Amino acid sequence: MLDSTRNIVLACALSAVAGYVDGIGFIHLGGLFVSFMSGNSTRLGVSLAQANWPSAAEAFGLIVLFVAGAAAGSLIVLGRGAHRQPWLLLAEALLLGGAALSHLSGWPHTAVGLIVLAMGLENAVFQIEGGAGLGLTYVTGALIKVGQFLAAALKGGDRWGWVPNLLLWAALVAGSVCGAEAYHWINLAAIWFAAAVALLLSAALAVTIHL
Repeated sequence: MLDSTRNIVLACALSAVAGYVDGIGFIHLGGLFVSFMSGNSTRLGVSLAQANWPSAAEAFGLIVLFVAGAAAGSLIVLGRGAHRQPWLLLAEALLLGGAALSHLSGWPHTAVGLIVLAMGLENAVFQIEGGAGLGLTYVTGALIKVGQFLAAALKGGDRWGWVPNLLLWAALVAGSVCGAEAYHWINLAAIWFAAAVALLLSAALAVTIHL
């Protein structure tokens, strides 16, 4: 799906948003994630082995919310045709804005829940009918593809096929740096910036559809 400049730029922008939000969530939750469910699954397993039930329940709850967000994202894109991406990003922006408002109202648990739902939702942006789409909130698959495309290049294949996936990884890391810095200064209020970016991307995509 990273087959055009438009898709590469959009995917990297959303990966940066995911990294930004996950950097915030990681610090706020003390080592748990709001978008990287492989890490939370490992924490769940370790907590179960140690009979640390509160920690296991917290990790499991985050996983359930993420899956619910992914399901909601799929429901939004089904049947929406060319308009699915703007609608989905608008929903993400509203969830992130709701999270920021919840923090402002003194409801940090609600804020975290809305953030996790938004991150699950985001992964449907590139969903193809009947397929899983492109993962935007985790980059293990992107790093695997970097290695695979590098191997193909060494065998005479596309010389630069690995670059888009490397950019996807770099965007998430850069977003994480910014998220951690923002959290240091303004706590969960930093989510406002992620909501604004999602809203701007939604508007930009809606405009380009009609051009």
